[in-house]
Amino acid sequence: MPFEKLTRNFLLPELKILDVQKLRYSTFEIKAIKESGFEVCPKCASKSDRVHDRRWVRVKDVPFRKQKIYLIVLKRRFRCPCCKSVFTEPVQGIPKGGRITHRLERKLFWACENYTDLKKVQKNYGVGRKLIYKSFYRQLDLRQREVMNNPWPKTIGIDEHGFSKDKRRGARNFATIIVDHKNKRVREVVEGKSHKSLEEALAYIPGRENVQNVTIDLADSYKSFVKKFFPNARIVADKFHVLRLITPTLNKKRIGITGDRRTHELRKLLLRNRLKLSFEDRIDLDHWLNKHPELKEVYVVKEALHTLYRCKGFNRAKQSLLKLIDKLEGTKLKELKRLRRTLLKWSKEILRYFSMRITNARTEAFNNSAKLVQKRAYGYKSFKNYRLRVLFACQ
Repeated sequence: MPFEKLTRNFLLPELKILDVQKLRYSTFEIKAIKESGFEVCPKCASKSDRVHDRRWVRVKDVPFRKQKIYLIVLKRRFRCPCCKSVFTEPVQGIPKGGRITHRLERKLFWACENYTDLKKVQKNYGVGRKLIYKSFYRQLDLRQREVMNNPWPKTIGIDEHGFSKDKRRGARNFATIIVDHKNKRVREVVEGKSHKSLEEALAYIPGRENVQNVTIDLADSYKSFVKKFFPNARIVADKFHVLRLITPTLNKKRIGITGDRRTHELRKLLLRNRLKLSFEDRIDLDHWLNKHPELKEVYVVKEALHTLYRCKGFNRAKQSLLKLIDKLEGTKLKELKRLRRTLLKWSKEILRYFSMRITNARTEAFNNSAKLVQKRAYGYKSFKNYRLRVLFACQ
């Protein structure tokens, strides 16, 4: 193979080829050197042309037609005339202290995304499992750094999901996911859901005053955090979580009648929208409700919540919500009393949906994608790696 072709295919931009040797087992070694008159000290930024010593460094490169390629680079170490420190000359395309090239890292990253079996990656590129993992997550980190300084968008969604379980305490550790609704991607993943952890993890992102709308579930911690961290944001309570407020009470009353049988026909009739029930199903459901007054009272509230979200316009929705709150004032069920307090507390955020018409559906979808990432990996010990994987999968 001519030297010109070798240089074009294998050699890094700053290197000059010295020699090429073919070894056993389809292996090529390419000796090269960097030609430069001086280097810049990384500590004091002074020019230095004093060579302290030289050493050969063996760097693995991308295989070519199933031939293993190694670059044997003669690296010079310079002594700075100002600060007297000794440093090694950098070579474009080789990380500091690295033993593989950047292009091999990128190739391994591509292989990890396109191959279904890790052993195939090891066999095709002749590298170990540890190196593959290290290269893969380094590339993920580099890609994340390219977008990390992008400012906050206009509309975001916040939700949490379980990350791991603390075996000592038996408690569940959570991760908070922040979604960019405009660009349809995950903006950040934060370990924990406390004020302190969220503020520390999100402080680097510029332009928090840009955020105008934030969709959240009915969590007091997120509500107070948004008010403090995003000064211009309007909070919108997620439609799905508001409708789900009554579901545990409805199931509790049903279980008291039918037992814990998820296959019982009454469960489906209670949870389904009444407008979508057939005439026969309505008769069967009314038969059960007339026999059990408490179940009927809870069911009527459930239908009232669905009626609320069928309203068109802010004023009609406000009248419907106030009517429901007034109706719950005379109830004797403690679950419905608690529901009334929740609706009063979150009334502004609930009604804001009818002006904005935004939900947390996309955030929930990305939450499911994050859980799928965990399942594929059979869990993560390192939250840093998990965060990078989720940000890449949900971009």
